[in-house]
Amino acid sequence: MKARKIRDGIHWMGAVDWDRRLFDSLIPLPDGTSYNAYLVQGSEKTVLFDSVDPSMADVLMFQLEKVPRVDYVVAHHAEQDHSGAIPQVMEKYTDAQVITTSKGKGMLVDLLQVPEDRVVTVEDGETLSLGDRTLEFIHTPWVHWPETMVTYLREDQILFSCDFFGSHLATTDLYVTEEWRVYEAAKRYYAEIMMPFRRIIQKNLDKVEVREIDLIAPSHGPMYNRPAFIIDAYRDWVSDKPKNAIVLPYISMHGSTKRMVEYLVSALAERGVTVHQFNLAVTDIGKLAIALVDAATIVVGTPTVHVGPHPNVVYAAHLANALRPKLKFASVIGSYGWNSRAVEQIAGLIPDLKVELLDPVLCKGFPREADFEALDALATTIAEKHKEHNLA
Repeated sequence: MKARKIRDGIHWMGAVDWDRRLFDSLIPLPDGTSYNAYLVQGSEKTVLFDSVDPSMADVLMFQLEKVPRVDYVVAHHAEQDHSGAIPQVMEKYTDAQVITTSKGKGMLVDLLQVPEDRVVTVEDGETLSLGDRTLEFIHTPWVHWPETMVTYLREDQILFSCDFFGSHLATTDLYVTEEWRVYEAAKRYYAEIMMPFRRIIQKNLDKVEVREIDLIAPSHGPMYNRPAFIIDAYRDWVSDKPKNAIVLPYISMHGSTKRMVEYLVSALAERGVTVHQFNLAVTDIGKLAIALVDAATIVVGTPTVHVGPHPNVVYAAHLANALRPKLKFASVIGSYGWNSRAVEQIAGLIPDLKVELLDPVLCKGFPREADFEALDALATTIAEKHKEHNLA
């Protein structure tokens, strides 16, 4: 794809990756992604913001063929999907300097072998003049690595935000045109990448919001020409208050756990609680992460395998613990044949969730009347706990 004009002297550059379906050998990309770089030409200096994934470096280099000079390359984030093509850019523009944070410098040298003497570090709030345009560098640590920053272009009121506010979405739209579609993609992106740093992101939101922002230009997905759309969404996602909803990841081997899940879901629905049910045998793990953003409770459903939880459940519990959503409560339901330590083992997998553990329901073999009564009691407890916290 060719470079695309945003404003006079400002162009989108980069690559749309329509076919990529997995990120970091872990994160599903059902809608592909893009690697956005941006070129800003001032009256005296020219700057390139970020680059592209190394697999698509040829696309960026083609776009730069008719750009005679780049004075600076701003590396907001050292991860390869943003900085991976910087070595090729530096080879083309032999006088260009890389601008990054002090922590970013070490990462660029270590990860990409960028020459140390060509890297310049900037402090939080430091500015750089391009002549008729001024860059302001804003440190945003842990969005989502420790070295990250964003750049505010003062005269044009553009925030170049890198991963902040990004969305994994392959599209020809330069700007957001279908907010419902971008909302889900951005929420998935937040859930999988940003959510573990929720409280830090709250502070970084405060730092960027004090500026007049006319356009947000992230490094993945389309640009936001209505910045309030994504800023308001982030404010909701990082807030401390969850919604009246539970996430129920489960797996069933011979039908017992599935029957318990079906019964509990019905009981919760009758009590006005929204349930997001996920069969871990077939689930898109990104969908599970999205549901965790808002949920107040997680209930894990598992059969017993060698006295412990099913391996798929172990993975889901580990994932939830790593993502650290704003959950308030947790419980376990499931079945066993002769003995089970599934509850204790699952509890040990989620120490970072800081949740209140509600009484579990385990049945021996197929559930009987007493087990269904216990599930009713669990549903009632969950509904009452949600009401006590005024969750809507």
